[in-house]
Amino acid sequence: MVQVLVLNASYEPLNITTWRRATVMMLKGKAEGLEHDPNHCLRGDFHVPTVIRLRQYVHVPFRQLALTRRNLFHRDNHCCQYCGCRGGQLSIDHVLPRSRGGGDLWENVTTACLRCNVRKGNRTPQEANMPLRRKPHRPMGHLSFEARRQIDSGQRADWAKYMIGA
Repeated sequence: MVQVLVLNASYEPLNITTWRRATVMMLKGKAEGLEHDPNHCLRGDFHVPTVIRLRQYVHVPFRQLALTRRNLFHRDNHCCQYCGCRGGQLSIDHVLPRSRGGGDLWENVTTACLRCNVRKGNRTPQEANMPLRRKPHRPMGHLSFEARRQIDSGQRADWAKYMIGA
């Protein structure tokens, strides 16, 4: 199934939708196609869109991304932030342990393999002499996660120029 990046009238990424919904929006005049898939043709010379832009600006209220196990692993690319190993059993580590006042915040949690998590124990990374590969941060949102996955997999390289900062 071909996915389509939907941009606001200001070229700000809004959503990812199906090619069918994007085509209907284009046929109704609500959106214009910016990028098309040359390998998928609907009829004649009408190619399936991969990026569309709405003709009218839509105000979208800001919503923060929820701190969940899945989102955290996705942010850290399913990789231990101490040793860099992938796969295996990953866990959530609190940079400042909860027993020492550390909370469940994007800036205080990171992905760690079980071995590193046990080795670090109830200490900070500095005390355990285990520096983090990347400082924990709050991600922009779900759309940037999904778009980055599509771009990195090579399926939607044409989305990269619209996903600045993702």
